[in-house]
Amino acid sequence: MNLDFSQIVPSIPFILEGIGATLKFVSVSIIFGLVLGTVLALCKISKRKWLKWPADVYTSIFRGTPLILQLMIIHYAVPQLFLYDIPVFLSAVLAFGLNSAAYVSEIIRAGIMAVDKGQVEAAEALGVSYRPMMVNIILPQALKNILPALMNEFITLTKESALVSTIGYMDLMRRAEIVGAQLYRNFEPLLVAGIIYWVMIFILTNIGSWVERRMRQSD
Repeated sequence: MNLDFSQIVPSIPFILEGIGATLKFVSVSIIFGLVLGTVLALCKISKRKWLKWPADVYTSIFRGTPLILQLMIIHYAVPQLFLYDIPVFLSAVLAFGLNSAAYVSEIIRAGIMAVDKGQVEAAEALGVSYRPMMVNIILPQALKNILPALMNEFITLTKESALVSTIGYMDLMRRAEIVGAQLYRNFEPLLVAGIIYWVMIFILTNIGSWVERRMRQSD
């Protein structure tokens, strides 16, 4: 099979540096997507159409188009319109954060709708206003129910982060491609990158399971 992993040993530190770059933009994207997704979810369950309609349109656009297309538009097309050379990191965060927000909003909306209506009625009967009710009563209960779905979204986002290599961001995937091009051997560096991705997802999955168990202890 003509495999020789000894040739990529000197390049492994270079590949490993991509872990930090990958986790950096993925973490920022997750936080951005979670905050925006929560706002969108609240807009979707609102009785005010001027809030609900834009949130539904936003979700339809970002769920109905490929992530790679959104990434290309933000990084290559937006600078053409506004004459602004957007940094690669910002392009990655915006594309992944905006895309993730669309999916997170649906997950959170479903979680909120699954909370017993009696909770809302009881809060209203006690005179609790809408904002404290959502923050202190409804969202904590919804979060417990949707945690597995949220973790699945974060895991998917981490795996799809390899797409940023297409715009030149020096993440794990991009560094593996560079090593492969330099050595004219692609299988070995890509296999190393695949193993690293698997380890990251494995750790993230176990963290999610641990958090879920801790939250279930209060049941």
